[in-house]
This record gives sequence, structure tokens and C-alpha cells, in this order.
Amino acid sequence: MKKLFSTLLAVWMIFLVNAQELTMYPTHWFAGMNRDRVQLILKSDDSQFSRSNVRVQYPGVSLLRTHRFSNGKYLVLDVSISKSAQPGNISIITTSNKQSKTYTWALKKRREGRGTKFAQGVTAKDLIYLIMPDRFSNGDPSNDQFANMHDNGSDRKDVLRRHGGDLKGIQNHIDYMKELGVTALWMTPVIENNMPLNKEAAGMMSGYHGYWFTDHYKVDPRMGGNNSYKELSDALHANGMKLVQDAVYNHIGSHHWMALDPPSADWVNRWDKYTGSNHRDEALFGKYSSEKDQKQMLDGWFVPHLPDVNQRNPFVANFLIQHAIWSTEEFGVDGWRVDTYKYCDEPFLNRINDALLREYPKLTIFGEAWTNTVTGSAYFTRNNMDVPFRHNAEGVTDFPLNSAIMATLNQPFGWTEGVNKLYMTLAQDILYKEPKNNCIFLDNHDMDRFLSVVNEDMNRYKQGIALLLTLRGIPQLYYGTEILMKNFKNPSDAMVRLDFPGGFEGDAQNKFTVQGRTTAEQQAFDYVKTIAQYRKNSAALTTGKTTQFLPADGLYVYFRYDDLHTVMCVINTSSSVKKMSLADYSERTKGFTKGKDIISGTSIGENFEVAANGTMIIELSK
Repeated sequence: MKKLFSTLLAVWMIFLVNAQELTMYPTHWFAGMNRDRVQLILKSDDSQFSRSNVRVQYPGVSLLRTHRFSNGKYLVLDVSISKSAQPGNISIITTSNKQSKTYTWALKKRREGRGTKFAQGVTAKDLIYLIMPDRFSNGDPSNDQFANMHDNGSDRKDVLRRHGGDLKGIQNHIDYMKELGVTALWMTPVIENNMPLNKEAAGMMSGYHGYWFTDHYKVDPRMGGNNSYKELSDALHANGMKLVQDAVYNHIGSHHWMALDPPSADWVNRWDKYTGSNHRDEALFGKYSSEKDQKQMLDGWFVPHLPDVNQRNPFVANFLIQHAIWSTEEFGVDGWRVDTYKYCDEPFLNRINDALLREYPKLTIFGEAWTNTVTGSAYFTRNNMDVPFRHNAEGVTDFPLNSAIMATLNQPFGWTEGVNKLYMTLAQDILYKEPKNNCIFLDNHDMDRFLSVVNEDMNRYKQGIALLLTLRGIPQLYYGTEILMKNFKNPSDAMVRLDFPGGFEGDAQNKFTVQGRTTAEQQAFDYVKTIAQYRKNSAALTTGKTTQFLPADGLYVYFRYDDLHTVMCVINTSSSVKKMSLADYSERTKGFTKGKDIISGTSIGENFEVAANGTMIIELSK
């Protein structure tokens, strides 16, 4: 009996060893990468796992070092992958208590077409369309909810809950985006958000927006999972479009393993009591800033359910860097928009940007730096200023320019108000190395809808669209702006993130079609389409230089031009008709005698009029 018991105990112990789950981050890597040293995190459910001995077996792959932590469930392996290593399955052998277990870690073939078919970069030649996937279109109702996830509901009647939109729904409407003139797609994050509902000011809210990461290496199954994301990426590229991925380095969801059960306490920035960020970017670059304010700006948490990640921890930094590289290769990313950029550790930001560009030289990166001033905006990108830290990001989301555009459309003309604020803001482009790399916009998922901001005035709406598509920078259009979606963030952000009509089964109208749009909506759609399609083929508007003339009595005139073409842009923010003469702008109009307004299609001579609150985009000719 004793012998039988011993045998059964031995079998049971072997079963436990084999049954223990082991998760690996990154889930796999790629042969032939420039980054040939990878830090592999092994995460077990065995609290004694860190006592294991580890061996790695595969030609061209070697184990350099093993790191152990206070939390015994983790091992981190420094792995070297030589240029000669071929795609295949690497054996990782752990031994503990004389019991060995072999795991496989895949070394995959690289995606073809680096710099030509993906990682192409997103530039001023592009028009970015911003979509919140949960709110755009439901292409696969079978993935609307999963019983094993913390938030397992889907309810379109509740603006704070998930609605069921997914990646397949977006893929189904690529033709719609192409017709509009869109060349690049940016989606709010599609990474797994396996979080319960969290209490915010408006009520119990789900992570439908995607910013509460719980597993970096999983695309949320309610979005369709990793394969659906690959299929969307492939479909975009097959249609001549690009993919922008939304990164979040600053924080994670409170149910991420890094927050719930980290290798050691210093993977997350911790305080004696909850401390939120002060959100003041001036504390980072200001000449008289205190260290206290700087620390709270960077290490304070965004909200209580979003732990602030410690990017000064080298293991955390490597985890985030490797994930960004892995995602670019795995999903065919062309550019990155980095959320909450100004809240991140500054040396880390430069490190991750450098690592991405070493691997993908044509890739573009722009940081979301919601700043109060042009100085603040320029600080977070390559600039011409004498500042305490030199950021290397290629561009930022240009919030000061957005503010200036809104002032142009909503304020009366004044010395520093109205369109003069736009003139003054653009004059400060001297602070940026490359202002054309900034992403410009009228609104986004965190702001009041543009149409509502201009009080649903169609003249102002048209002027805003014209400015977006003719000023310097990379224009970004928020989904639904082209069909007059509106609202303020009252009582919550969800009100500016409503469903695209026609994207969901049972919708009364389908705004993806001409038949489903009202006359006003169709006029707005055609207006955006006309300028966007023209812009695609206009080097003057995409890569040309800019000359602006001082506004006079609400009239603003600027030119976009290169050696071959000149486009004259006229914005009349006054309530009176303005008489125009090409001769008044001879610095840029010399040699031209006429032109064509690309919006109306009408021809103009040397003298013409612009309507009250009117807009003209004129291609000049001799």
C-alpha cells in the first residue's frame, strides 16, 4: 500500500509540473531582426518557479543570463539570436526538483515588404481616419461578448457599455474610406481590455475605448482577436492604405498581470496614498520647475484604475520596446500614435523611438501631447529650442493649432483673437524642426465634436474642413465628421463616441450609403471628399511650402506651393463679401492670371469676390 501511495504521489507531482501554465512575453520573435537580443519573460502559476534552472536549445540561439525576482512566479531570460538562426521552434527547458519540462518558443519568418508594404510611414501626403472600433461597425456579432471576461455584456442602449463594433466591421467599409479620400487608418487601441466596469463621473463604464490594457500580446477577442487584426491590416495594404497603431506606454489596466502580480513592486510607480498626475507639462520644461511637480506629472496615476507604469525599470522598458517592435512586424503597422506621451519617462521615450526606427527606418511616430502652448507642443518633438531634455519624436498631435483653428471659426476678429490667433500660432512653427510632421485635427475621441463646437454652422464647418486639408501637417479626420455627427462631452466622453449609423444590425439609417444620408449630410460628405481627393494629387498641399499673409478684417489668405503648382487658400470669417485681387498677393501670384476654385469648380480671373463667411481653394494658372 505504501509503495502504491508513493507511486501515485510521484505521478501526481509529475501531473502538477506538467499542468502548470507558463506564459511567455513576447509570445514569439522573428528571425533576422536587427534587435537580436530579446528579454523573454516566463510567467508561471508556480510560486517556486524562479528556482528552476533553464536551458535554451536551438541552433544560433543562446541564453546569456537568467534574472530572478522577489515574486517566485517569474524568470526573465536574456536571449541572443544570431543572424544565422532560421525560423523554427526554440526549446526552453526548465528543471526543478529533478523534473524537467520543455516549452517551445517560436522564431518566425519576417513579414515581407518592410518599408514598402508595411512600416511605410504616415506623412503629410496622407489623410488619417480615426475610428473607435467598438462604435463604428459590427461585422461579427458572434464576438460581442464572452462569458469568461470580466465585462461580458454588450448593450447599445447604454453609451457607457460595449456596443459590439469590431475589426471585421471596419474591414467591411474600406471602400467607404477610400471613396472619402482616406489613405491611413488610426484606431483607438484594439489590445485586450479584460477589465470589469469601473466607476467614473458619468457612471459605471466599460473599457470599450481600448485604453485599459490587460495583455499586450492579445488583440481583444471582442474586436476579433489577433487574426482579425492581421486580416484588416492586409486588406488595408491591399487597397493602398496604411495602418496606425495606438500605443499606451504610460499606464495599464488594473487587471493587467503587471499590476495584479508583478515580478517586483517597482514595475509600477507607487505612492503611499493614491496620487494623480497634475497634468502640467510645463513642470517638465519650465525654467523654474520643482522636482516635486515634475515627479507628480510623470509618476502620478491618470485615474485610480490605471496604474502608472515605471519605465525607468529596465525590464519594463524592454517589455514595452519589444512589444512595439513585435506589433509592427506581426501586424504590419505603418505608424504609431503614442497616447499620453507627455506623462512618460523622457529617456524611455527616446529609447523606444530609436529602437523602432533602427528596425523600421521609414516608420513614423507622433506623440499625443495635449499641451497648453506651442512651446509645450514643440518640446515633445524635435525642436529648435534650448531645453533641458531633447525629445526625438518626429511629430506630435498639434493641440495648439487645433485651438487656433477653433478660435478662427468661433471668435470675432481681433488683434490676437479670431483668425489672428491662427496666424500667430503658425508663425511659431519656428520652434519645430519639422512642423509638417505634426498631426493636425478638428476633433478626436477625447474632444467635443467639431460640428457642435462651431454651433452647427455649415459655413464654419466648411472652413474648418478646408483648413484641415490645406494647412501644413498630417490631417486626421474623426469618424462621422463627414456625415455631420455631433455632440458635446456631456455628461461623458461617450456622447462624442456614438455609433456610426448603419454600422449595426437594425439601424434605422445607413449613412455608409448615399441613400441613407440627408441632403445636408451628403453635401458635407461631398465637400470633404472633393478636397480630400484633390489633396491626394496635389504636391503643393501635401509637401509644398507655406506663405501666409496678415489677416485683415477677418480675411485670411495663405498659399501652399512648390516649383510646379500654387494653391491659394482664402478664408473669409467676416459677414461681408470681400473683393479680391491677385495683384494684392503678387509675392506669390506673380505670373498667374487666373485660377479654378476646386470646391465649386468655378473659374476666377485676376479680380474676384469671396462670399461672406466663404471659403475658396484656388489652383492658380497662367
